[in-house]
Amino acid sequence: MSLKILSPFGPKMAKLSLPKSLVVKINQEVDKIITSNILSKKYNYSKKLAGEVEQEIELPNLFVNKFIKKFFEINIKSFVKDVTGKTAKQVKLKNFWVVRQFANDYNPIHFHDGDISGVGYLKLPKNFSKSKKKYSTNGSIDFVHGSRMFLNKSILNHKPKVGDLLFFPNYLMHTAYPFSVEGERRSFSFNAEIDKSISKIFHG
Repeated sequence: MSLKILSPFGPKMAKLSLPKSLVVKINQEVDKIITSNILSKKYNYSKKLAGEVEQEIELPNLFVNKFIKKFFEINIKSFVKDVTGKTAKQVKLKNFWVVRQFANDYNPIHFHDGDISGVGYLKLPKNFSKSKKKYSTNGSIDFVHGSRMFLNKSILNHKPKVGDLLFFPNYLMHTAYPFSVEGERRSFSFNAEIDKSISKIFHG
């Protein structure tokens, strides 16, 4: 008799990979912005975010619409369909920003707005997870939901790789840990809205 592990409770997540060409394209756009004082000020997004990090940049709408929008719309619809069995007719990217994190920077535990949120990775320092401990969380991300109990975990830790992309519901708490080595940990985050008939489970 075989044993099948079920996952009936808790928020669902998705993990997929960014095309290498898209990673390159986003990095090129970020590099263009950060090397210009005018553009860095124009697209500065730090005041709207919780991160204790070097720099946070909102990507221009024109760039997002041209190079990012379609890929994310397709995959968010697929994620929603797989989890709910329903087809989202509308996907609206509310915002899309890049986080530049260096040694000792961190992102405190927080949640997002919208319906579907996500994080992807564009650059990582060599040996960023280096630690004196056997199990290191340096430079990684934790997703937190509920309390640790028997047969129930409350934390999912993910050690990122360049090209990793994670989708999750906006309310899922998460935090990015600091690291101690030199180099840039460059990631992006986004918030998206879908059909309210799907995302709003209570109607009144």
